[in-house]
Amino acid sequence: MATKRTSKQQTRIWRQTQLSLFLLFIAGGLTGLLGSVLFVHITLDLPDIGSLDSYQPAQTTLIYDHQGVVVDRVFTENRIVVPLDKLPEQLPQAFIAAEDARFYDHSGVDGWSIVRALVHNLRAGERRQGGSTITQQVARALLLSREKTYIRKIREAILAYRIDQKLNKDEILHIYLNHIYLGSGAYGVEAAAWTYFGKPARELNLAETALLAGLPQAPSRYTPFRDYTAAKRRQAYVLNRMAEEAYITPTAARRAYLHPLLWASPRQNGQENSYFLQQVRNQIEQTYGRNMLYNGGLRVYTGLDQELQQRAAAAVTLGVQNWERRQRRAAAQQEQPQAALLAMETGSGLVRAVSGGTDFSVSQFNRATQARRQPGSAFKPIIYAAALDHGMTPASVIIDEPLRLPGADRGRVWEPKNFSNRFYGPTTLRDGLVYSRNILSVKIMQEIGLAPVVKLARQMGISSPLSNNLSLALGSAEISVMELTAAYGALANGGVYHAPVFIKSVRDSNGRVLEQANLKGQRALDERTAYQVTRLLEGVVREGTGRSVAAIGLPVAGKTGTTDRYMDAWFIGYSPELVTGVWMGFDRARPLGRNESGARAAAPIWLHFMQGAKAQLAGKEFPRPPGIVLVPIDHAVGHFEEETPNRVSLEAFRIDNLPPALLSPAPAAETPRLKKLQEMPAEG
Repeated sequence: MATKRTSKQQTRIWRQTQLSLFLLFIAGGLTGLLGSVLFVHITLDLPDIGSLDSYQPAQTTLIYDHQGVVVDRVFTENRIVVPLDKLPEQLPQAFIAAEDARFYDHSGVDGWSIVRALVHNLRAGERRQGGSTITQQVARALLLSREKTYIRKIREAILAYRIDQKLNKDEILHIYLNHIYLGSGAYGVEAAAWTYFGKPARELNLAETALLAGLPQAPSRYTPFRDYTAAKRRQAYVLNRMAEEAYITPTAARRAYLHPLLWASPRQNGQENSYFLQQVRNQIEQTYGRNMLYNGGLRVYTGLDQELQQRAAAAVTLGVQNWERRQRRAAAQQEQPQAALLAMETGSGLVRAVSGGTDFSVSQFNRATQARRQPGSAFKPIIYAAALDHGMTPASVIIDEPLRLPGADRGRVWEPKNFSNRFYGPTTLRDGLVYSRNILSVKIMQEIGLAPVVKLARQMGISSPLSNNLSLALGSAEISVMELTAAYGALANGGVYHAPVFIKSVRDSNGRVLEQANLKGQRALDERTAYQVTRLLEGVVREGTGRSVAAIGLPVAGKTGTTDRYMDAWFIGYSPELVTGVWMGFDRARPLGRNESGARAAAPIWLHFMQGAKAQLAGKEFPRPPGIVLVPIDHAVGHFEEETPNRVSLEAFRIDNLPPALLSPAPAAETPRLKKLQEMPAEG
């Protein structure tokens, strides 16, 4: 009986065992199936890691001045990608010691770190980030959302393993050090080095490196600009970890902790640079698109001279302040006039400085490049250049007399007048420009026609619409400061025109040249004509409407411009190396006030600026081209008279176009018989 009972028990146990094994098998199968379903669900929409092969994150576009100094950074994320081999050895070591000591040993996921993170989260009673390897941080930063869930953690681990299988450790480290956010708007170690210490990452010392390596855990909390004590505490942690990992000695760690940290000065683009940089950004966006400007990591090299730019801003501000004193008006009580200045090299077209208004923070409208205003008499040098090209000479005599021109002004009778409302009878071409006689300009255009003047203006870079009537002789067309300044640059540069150039070159983030400015220029007018006009404009400075700027004490030439009722005041002038244009007026055109001519309102701004540029100018005379001779003439009669040399000056003539009156009584030598010049009334 006992044997039967035992046999039954064994049978029952075996059946229970079979059932248990069966149930265990079913449970295992279901668990495996559920696990597989869950795995498929988790990995179904995981990002493709193929994009990491050609890591191209958003990078900061850098804008440089003419000396290669960074003056602006344009970005959505302030990042500058730098190769791993360009970083000091201790920098990646510091991040590895602080964030992932087993980085070179695991396969993207460190089990011990995950266990520690789980225990920490359970003790804290909430889900907190922690325990991620550097590879997991790369996966999270580039491929996943910022949510904090265990599912996301699993996805992160799977991606980290895949990344580790696809990329080598140095490639992963390269991505990590260039992508990670390090507080204060800095992404990656290079941008952080500039943000905190004002230098490239390759120049960081151990103390600075350790401070940066302490930021990834909580960059906003540990940034030294917010909490210096917390930042130092993290720095100490990093240095201790580096010593524990034998990257440095404990002594080196202590020294680095005690080493003083020198912070970067708060970055200031400088209000005075704003108009220039706005022009550069606009050009880059138009050429390459907004995304490339803000994310493409372009390197933009400009002609900006920061010293001249500061002088330009100061000159414009001072000019408006002087206007306020003259007009006895308080800026806070009513509208201020505006002023604009643009300076460029005559031999290349490189723009060195531009001020588009008195305050960029109030108005971003650039009056030097965007505004078009009537230049008045500042347009006359182009008319006189056309006259000289058509056979006239500085000694040509034109009768300054009342004119009545039916149909010349929109079908109405036009009666142009001189600024002084006087007429001067026989007047040389030379005096017509030096003293800005309106009647002479109109008569010249009657003589040579409108077409040659318009053609020459186009060749000298003026693209704005030009008046199709004789009023163009008095500067009735609306032109920008930049256009007219560049046109004068052709006069200064022997007749070769250079379009204004703000950007010398553009390179991509890898250093490949995308754009290189052409600084060769093109022939706009005969070099002899350009020199003749320059000699006449030197007379404007010596004795005419631009006398005040002669205080610079260097060879310069220029011309004032004043429109009806003192609406606009201009002065454009140049040395052999630099041409500068100035305008003053109200945005909504109205009179500047009585006697606010180009000579009074604009010329002092020009002088103040050019005095600041004086150290950069050679002070040499304008070079005289072949085929030009200098001949002393009497201004009043157009040739030299031995008996009445009271108004003699040395003027430029083409050898093949000497007036007959100068050929016989003129002295053989080109030595001027200059006496004190008689004062004559100056016009606007």
